[in-house]
Amino acid sequence: MRAGDLLRQLDQRLLPRLVHAVSRLGQGPARPRVLPAAALLSVAAVLVTAVWASGDRPVGDRTVGEVTRVGVAAGESIPGYVRAAAADLAALPTAAPQSGDGTYALISLSAYLTPQRAATVLGDVPVAAVFGRVPLPDRQTEIVHIAARRLPDDVVAGMADLAARKDREAADYRARAAALTGSGPEVRELRQLYASGAQVAQAEATAYRGGCACVYAAVVRAEPVALRRVASRPDVRVVDPAPEVRRLDRTVFTPPLPEQDEVASPPVDTALPTAEPPVVEATPAASAPATPDDGASSVPVPHVTKSSPDSSPAPPPSPTASPTPVTSANPTASRSPEPAP
Repeated sequence: MRAGDLLRQLDQRLLPRLVHAVSRLGQGPARPRVLPAAALLSVAAVLVTAVWASGDRPVGDRTVGEVTRVGVAAGESIPGYVRAAAADLAALPTAAPQSGDGTYALISLSAYLTPQRAATVLGDVPVAAVFGRVPLPDRQTEIVHIAARRLPDDVVAGMADLAARKDREAADYRARAAALTGSGPEVRELRQLYASGAQVAQAEATAYRGGCACVYAAVVRAEPVALRRVASRPDVRVVDPAPEVRRLDRTVFTPPLPEQDEVASPPVDTALPTAEPPVVEATPAASAPATPDDGASSVPVPHVTKSSPDSSPAPPPSPTASPTPVTSANPTASRSPEPAP
């Protein structure tokens, strides 16, 4: 019974009797003391009833503010992650705790697959989403998340949307490069960074538009028997079960890239322009400054930060900015829900 209903019944049943009793007692010589006592008694009854009824209120969502991480973290050993995930899969009970719902799992592939090939590998296992990336040699491309329940149709449609967004990104980078004025070294370097970003975005658009072999992981939900069956198929690197996952919108998945065998790390971009060190002319020893020689300082390689799927491309950072990893998550070994930052 709700607290409001209980208090309403209390008013209807007890209040008339209490008023009648107070009116009778108030006519006697003890009137000054009876009225305050009756009022305190009424207040105490209401408070006790409200406190008792509040215990029946439904408990809210206890997972608010918690994030579960599944996958391999940057800097972690990939062989160790594969072994741990395989052991977790083997340890799953034959029947999932939630009968009919299945267990969420992160499937990492050993190669980049087309949407059609990914549909064949995953088979009839229910898929929630796939992860993709255009594997351009020595270029850092964006890791994308595509919601997909029907393979390959949803993946093909998602790639078409990505191609249109990448076209806009490439045009934006070219417009930013054309808007630069001046001819100094900083302007030239920034123009090169914009040109590099436009080149990568255009290559991504072309690949996605052609239904590229870009899918390298998937999030599925199935019974343990079905998960073990998928783990034995070709092109499947590992199946990482995550029975602790209840909500996908509060879970971060970080599958390893197919080309990485030892340590997980963000994609490396070796084609970005590097800043040239300043030229220092040699001077005779007699005219050299008296300050101590601390050695030449190296200039970090500039990094083009890719935008999120729903945002416009941001200008690349200055040459002194530190590279930002595309993926960063805690190791799979610590999968208990943790407070969101």
